[in-house]
Amino acid sequence: MKSSLSIEFLGTGTSSGVPMVACKCAVCSSADSNDKRLRSSVLIRSEHTTVVIDTTPDFRYQMLRSNVEKLDGVVFTHSHKDHIAGLDDVKGFNFIHNSSMPLYANAETAAALKRDFYYAFADTKYPGVPELDLHIIDEDPFTIGDLHFQPIRVKHLHMDVTGYRIGDITYITDANRIEEHEMTKLFGSKILILNALRKQKHLSHFTLQEAVDVAQRVNPERTFFTHISHQLGFHAEVNQELPAGMQLAYDGLVVHID
Repeated sequence: MKSSLSIEFLGTGTSSGVPMVACKCAVCSSADSNDKRLRSSVLIRSEHTTVVIDTTPDFRYQMLRSNVEKLDGVVFTHSHKDHIAGLDDVKGFNFIHNSSMPLYANAETAAALKRDFYYAFADTKYPGVPELDLHIIDEDPFTIGDLHFQPIRVKHLHMDVTGYRIGDITYITDANRIEEHEMTKLFGSKILILNALRKQKHLSHFTLQEAVDVAQRVNPERTFFTHISHQLGFHAEVNQELPAGMQLAYDGLVVHID
């Protein structure tokens, strides 16, 4: 029997988060909780397995806020700091469960993890550093517990970023181009999650309209936009502008799929 999945949006903001430090714009000053965005990450849960995609600078708080007591693995999209900076805090799971944390990343991201968290990969380790089990992935599918991941290579300007198809859910962040042979991996998704930074053109992220265009081509049952900047506008107002079946994600949103 096919198990049900849930996906929780731990953060839906861009690298600066919303509100952005020192910014007094209307969105950063908004009283709407949906306009408060931590850095982008999601939690995938099945009946038996829990996996996080990316460890943001907000990772510790995200785990505490969502009451995550066990984590079966961390899957990375790319090496930018807003997606890897919180990795050190997996040591809490190491300590409680007395086991290393499996990590899954492409070669470039794996190299950045080894560089930035060198102390966790050293031959001689200081007591209390994270215990990590790094797996380098490519385009081949892989499995964590009962979750099956199909990598999807997308472009973030010139950088390769890895999106993922997990059953009927597709998650893509930090992209501004998807080549045709990779686009075919999106078709048939029931849930599509895609970055939509702002309305104005950006050199390495989809605009809102570009993300809508991708979603209309894929034609999933539901689309959620994430990795959102304060420049996009108010959550409530932008949602009213979107086509049927599409909406902005917000921190804490949980979507279930059978």
